[in-house]
Amino acid sequence: MGSYASKDLLLSHQTCHQRKYFAPHWSTDSVNEALEKGHVFKALFRVNAYNRLEAYCKIDRLQMDVLISGIPAQNRAVEGDIVAITIDPFSSWAKMKGSAATSNNSGPLDDLNPVSEVTGLVSDSCNGKNKVDAAYGYVNGRNSSPFREKGFHYEGGGLFGTNGGPELIEHNAAVSCHSSSTVNGHYCPSALDTLQIDCSSDLNDVAISVEKLCAITSSFPSKRPTGRVVAIIERSPRRDAVVGFLSVFNYFFNREGCKKEGKKKKNLSISSNLEYITLTPTDPKFSRMMVFVRDLPDVIKKRLEDGDATIEMELVAARIDDWREENCVPEARIIHIFGRGGEIESQIAAVLFENAIRPSEFSAESISCLPHIPWEVPRDEFKNRIDLRNLCIFTIDPSTATDLDDALSVENLSNGIFRVGVHIADVSYFVLPDTALDIEAQIRSTSVYLLRGKLSMLPSLLSDNLGSLNPGVDRLAFSVFWDISVTGKIMDQWIGRTIIRSCCKLSYENAQDIIDGLFNEENFSTSKDGFPQLHDHFDWLDVIRSVKSLNEISKMLKEKRFDEGALCLESSKLVFLFDEDGNPYDGILSERKDSNFLVEEFVLLANRTAAEVIFRAYPDSALLRRHPEPNLRKLREFEAFCRKHGFELDPSSSGRLHHSLERIRETLKNDSALFNIFVSYATKSMQLAAYFCSGDLKDGENDLGHYALAVPLYTHFTSPLRRYPDIVVHRMLAAIIEAEQTYAMHRKTSQKPNDWKELTTRCFTGISFDKDAAESIEGQEALSAAASKYRVPCTEVLADIAAHCNERKLACRHVKDSSDKLYMWFLLKKKEILLTEARVLGLGPRFMSVYVQMLAIERRIYYDEVEDMTVEWLDATSTLVLSLSMHKRSQRRGSPGKCRTVEDIALIKSPCELASVELPGDIDKKACANGNTEWKSIGDNGTASPDPSIVPKSGISDASEIEPTVFPLTVRLLSTIPVALHAVGGDDGPLDIATRLYMSSYLSFYLMAITWWLFLVKAALCGNRPLFLLASPIQYNS
Repeated sequence: MGSYASKDLLLSHQTCHQRKYFAPHWSTDSVNEALEKGHVFKALFRVNAYNRLEAYCKIDRLQMDVLISGIPAQNRAVEGDIVAITIDPFSSWAKMKGSAATSNNSGPLDDLNPVSEVTGLVSDSCNGKNKVDAAYGYVNGRNSSPFREKGFHYEGGGLFGTNGGPELIEHNAAVSCHSSSTVNGHYCPSALDTLQIDCSSDLNDVAISVEKLCAITSSFPSKRPTGRVVAIIERSPRRDAVVGFLSVFNYFFNREGCKKEGKKKKNLSISSNLEYITLTPTDPKFSRMMVFVRDLPDVIKKRLEDGDATIEMELVAARIDDWREENCVPEARIIHIFGRGGEIESQIAAVLFENAIRPSEFSAESISCLPHIPWEVPRDEFKNRIDLRNLCIFTIDPSTATDLDDALSVENLSNGIFRVGVHIADVSYFVLPDTALDIEAQIRSTSVYLLRGKLSMLPSLLSDNLGSLNPGVDRLAFSVFWDISVTGKIMDQWIGRTIIRSCCKLSYENAQDIIDGLFNEENFSTSKDGFPQLHDHFDWLDVIRSVKSLNEISKMLKEKRFDEGALCLESSKLVFLFDEDGNPYDGILSERKDSNFLVEEFVLLANRTAAEVIFRAYPDSALLRRHPEPNLRKLREFEAFCRKHGFELDPSSSGRLHHSLERIRETLKNDSALFNIFVSYATKSMQLAAYFCSGDLKDGENDLGHYALAVPLYTHFTSPLRRYPDIVVHRMLAAIIEAEQTYAMHRKTSQKPNDWKELTTRCFTGISFDKDAAESIEGQEALSAAASKYRVPCTEVLADIAAHCNERKLACRHVKDSSDKLYMWFLLKKKEILLTEARVLGLGPRFMSVYVQMLAIERRIYYDEVEDMTVEWLDATSTLVLSLSMHKRSQRRGSPGKCRTVEDIALIKSPCELASVELPGDIDKKACANGNTEWKSIGDNGTASPDPSIVPKSGISDASEIEPTVFPLTVRLLSTIPVALHAVGGDDGPLDIATRLYMSSYLSFYLMAITWWLFLVKAALCGNRPLFLLASPIQYNS
């Protein structure tokens, strides 16, 4: 930790008054004017976690990100800032990493964007494997709109420095370019100034600039646009939530030096080296920061005075206070201490803090919005709702779930028609608009699920009791019914507010056992050993028949959905097993079962139906969810990757991509690890799905759809207990249902009696939408009045709600990924070393990227700058050869501090060590030989069992013994290599899972001996030396 405190930081602080590192930011007026003219663009600033000197900004409608390279060009922006950027002249643009001229790693390996929302692979958050192009796309857009004064970071106007490394810049630095424009005196060199293209006269300046930029990038696909930050429009929330470790070694060293000097020289002034200490963030996207000692919390000051070096083991939270032009790093202030970095509780608390998720209790005002218990459905609700308590309705959820917000039912009608019902908890009945509870739920936006608990969006009184569809009690619901034919066609639909009474709570395991025919009515007649309790007048035969019918219908709907173009990117996921103390003791790869897909299929159909209803009624203010088309460049790279390895891929549509992957799956049915690699590559091209207001995109109806689901409209409706957007959609549906009734009553009084059949049709919520009725004066009045009553948000407010929900959903995902990595780290920490196999994803002269099937993660192994190792990269064949050097390298390309030893990149075992190696996890070898391996705890003896809703594969404790490989090592893309994984960090730095090659010294030793023998033989033959003298090296080595 002490090594983090660099002398460069001290030097920069001491010389800050003489020179400046950064140019001043533009003024608000200058940026606004430049935005309107299309000279600068508003974008989200994202940093490459593998190389902090590289950052990327997404411009709306531009297929590739803009590279912001070098500290001066980044101009004090940090991860998550909304910035104003200018585009550099074309001659300064960078070559794409994937282009043939500059490719350092074969395979479609992207340094920044390997994993997206649709993959379940555990992300490597410490190494930045968590972002995709346009991951924050909903923040962008409206480049011409003047930004709000709120949150704008203004530090005056001026020129900007040149692009490059972290060198100092002077005021009035000259920038060489071919052409330029000025805005309020600011110099704006741009590639757009020299390009002449035909643009529509209807386009504004911003659209013309973007069109020009798109034209250049299309004409030169091997070039990536570069730019620089000229202002910070909105500060990232991450500035207030930096997590890291303090480095106090240099502070103690300098203090001792000052004491010694003080004895020699009286009246010695306090050294500036004692004014501050260094903070090293755990997130590599952030630079080191300086923390002034005078601003430290008293408890840390006291420990500094006492010389307590264990401060470096404490995980702390900090806030960036300032970043002046004179400082190469920002100034930060410590605001919280979490505890030891090696403890799970401290790490979880830090992850929640970093993502602005506060595990606090609900306010008294919020709780007061809920009714007292015991509570019963009010009698008035029976007058306004359909009573479905006599219908066989049940829930299917994880066995540990307490917030049950969806239930199912099915009836077999005549002529082969099934009436399927999805019943969703009517949470909007309890969460009224603009109340304290509504405001708090909107702020939280989503429930956060940790592996050992959850942080609810709503109070437990509502989420686990009043709103939850618990069995045997009356509950309020929104119900959707479909009449479905034997071919999967939707014949009719109905949506309304209902009262239901669930007859039982099935777990996924219960439902799967019914599907598999493992239980019959007699088995379910008892209520012991996890069997659910059955309520009311129903018997188990009713439930069994319903589950089997729903399963058959779901399979039919799923097949129909994929025939219509849906895409599935699903691979194995790691599931942790916990002991009675809540500590992970093992992990297993899992796949979902039919019972999971059964529920998913009807949930998807309900969400799609709700989306169609709200969009047809409120086309300008519907809360929808879209999934944009994939990143075209990455999709083409994936197509080339498949072609290179003998597989055909058709990425022209989501459906054709899915069918291509299914053919690959069939070909690789005996190599699941390789297929998971293909799925991983496919997900890298995907963009994140996001909530949006339909009024924001009404000019581009093609942008409303969901790419992966292949549907024109989609929303979230089925999880109101844990997602705020679902509550908003419920209010919209309630307004539409009431408007439909109001319109029908109005038409009833004005129509002749023989028109009654027309009056009873559902004009707004039925399968056929009556557009004339919706656009009529009566229809518009009814919809408007209902929207006002149920507080349906206007376009502008709804757009803000959507943006906030997107941000919170992404934060929730970060928490899940980080907690997964934390538990994986904890598991490997107990195991010490995990030996397993990995497949090579990407390969180059500096590093390789590998996929570890057992943990379902991607890791990197760097082998550049390694002492006593020779790296030979054969570019023509994309082949890597690693071999041990017999002579030490005389020259190094990097600094001595960056040079690593062979042991840093490889775990090398001698033949003697290998002979004594036991099977990992203390597994009984005899049992393994008989194929009867039992799960055992890596650490404590655990009693937990795997989640019954998944199909377990192999556990980490079940890892079989693997053979190491030897030097020289020849590696090609998709090669299988043995690796050793172990946990690093915790009390002494950021958590990480280190990956090394697993090697044996046996063959390499004898290969060196043979090489030496052949060399001496050749020398003897040339110099006529006696051959018997050559035996000594071999004899000695033996």
